[in-house]
Amino acid sequence: MQTATELFYQEGVRAIGIDTVIDRSGVSKSSLYRTFTSKEELIAAFAEEQDRRFWQWWDDLVASGAGNPRKQLEAIVLGVAELTSQPQFRGCPFINICIEFPDRRQPCTEIACANKEEVRERLRLLSRDLGAQDPDRLGDQLAVLLDGAYGHAMTVGAATVRRELGDMAKLLIDAQVEPPRRRSTQR
Repeated sequence: MQTATELFYQEGVRAIGIDTVIDRSGVSKSSLYRTFTSKEELIAAFAEEQDRRFWQWWDDLVASGAGNPRKQLEAIVLGVAELTSQPQFRGCPFINICIEFPDRRQPCTEIACANKEEVRERLRLLSRDLGAQDPDRLGDQLAVLLDGAYGHAMTVGAATVRRELGDMAKLLIDAQVEPPRRRSTQR
């Protein structure tokens, strides 16, 4: 599974055949097919593994700002900026799956789409906790921003993402959250 995950992410699911997974992993074809009855099942397991890893990463980021929704959102945004700057970054695995398998009834695509829906919902909840005027809209905007960052890093480069992502997220958040009122010092 580890070999398939690395190969599918780095080179694309359709570009990697079962024989390549077998050669690189050192398992026999019969062992692979005892565990996964088809390549489609292996791809779905890859999507599930990426989903598991993603939510562990997400939960760790959110925990770093526990009790402070703004810090939690900032941690997610900065985490995406950091992720996109890694040399092994090859885009969002869930977007990549949806591009390679556009039929939403495919098990791997169902997993990928469910991940994106859950991201959007969690961003909406954090926006609600933050006190956004329209938390659903802010959550949706942040989801689009993060997905755009994945694509931008792959096409233009991660340097722009690192430089701009935090500022753009701050603009979106600040537009939705009332600034604290200043206390008058005059009596």
